Amino acid sequence: MHKIAVIPGDGTGPEVVREGLKVLRAVGELEDFAFETVEYDLGGDRYLETGEVLPDSALEELRTLDAIYLGAVGHPDVAPGILETGLLLRLRFELQQYINLRPVKLYPGVDCPLKDKGPEEIDFVVVRENNEGLYTGSGGFTYRGTPNEVAIQEMVNTRFGVERCLRYAFDYCRRRDDKKMLTLCAKTNVLTFAHDLWWRAFQEVGEEYPDIRRDYAHVDATCMWMVKNPEWFDTIVTCNMFGDIITDLGAMIQGGMGIAAGGNINPEGVSMFEPIGGSAPKYTGKGVINPLAAICAAAMMLEQLGEHAAAERLEKAVMHVTGEKLKSMAAGKMGYSTQEVGDLVVEALG
Repeated sequence: MHKIAVIPGDGTGPEVVREGLKVLRAVGELEDFAFETVEYDLGGDRYLETGEVLPDSALEELRTLDAIYLGAVGHPDVAPGILETGLLLRLRFELQQYINLRPVKLYPGVDCPLKDKGPEEIDFVVVRENNEGLYTGSGGFTYRGTPNEVAIQEMVNTRFGVERCLRYAFDYCRRRDDKKMLTLCAKTNVLTFAHDLWWRAFQEVGEEYPDIRRDYAHVDATCMWMVKNPEWFDTIVTCNMFGDIITDLGAMIQGGMGIAAGGNINPEGVSMFEPIGGSAPKYTGKGVINPLAAICAAAMMLEQLGEHAAAERLEKAVMHVTGEKLKSMAAGKMGYSTQEVGDLVVEALG
């Protein structure tokens, strides 16, 4: 029995989570596994009512569960940074979800903005370090609010943090068993301290994986090649900030935020899975938002929970729906409502 925390969150989050859970129940019956959910009302509404973002008691409960399924966080009446820092980043750091995992895979029937590129050319994974870098919040202000103001945000990299991310990436690349090539995306020519550490650790750890080819690209070149020749990539490993940027580029070349899913992974603990597109408040309650990213996030969660056959079955069902049913990935243009898309995936499971 898997125990899953459900955080529907803000905006359209509850709508896509509802469809994701519907699909999970259906695939659970077909593949003979059971799960129970515990729902948490964390997000913008709770913050506006109580001033709480993530109570310590809720965090301690989350530590005892098997996974977290998140809809979206982001409320138009809450200042930017409060929910992102107080909820998302705190969960990632407190639960040691030190890997952000982002498959970039173009499914059949999904429009790609790249000329002459199809599903055969766009199928790679980005492994992003998720607990260090510029997102640690290290730094501060001097003379804030004056003409002499100084703002410092420090990029923190430790050998421990870098190496555990690299080992995960090498292992994941080996499991993918595709091109067996791991690309380090960094900026060694400018970030000569932080990314010298990444480069040296990449080479040293790589010696333990003789079956995996090592490649390197500066982050600007990575962006260029993701657009020009995405078929070159197999698995990319990178730091927190660069990973944040290139995965949004990846979402666009795989067809948009409506299909992009991600996981915040603690390989030995509690991981969290979510659609990438955010809360999309302008679509709230209209039944037009695309739930496939949330459903794909559920498939990633099943993979992490060891339900490999169910995860594969769910992904194939999504591919059938994109290839045979939907007119578009865009909200309001799918040809079906949010609920109907969920029903289509359930039907395709069989």
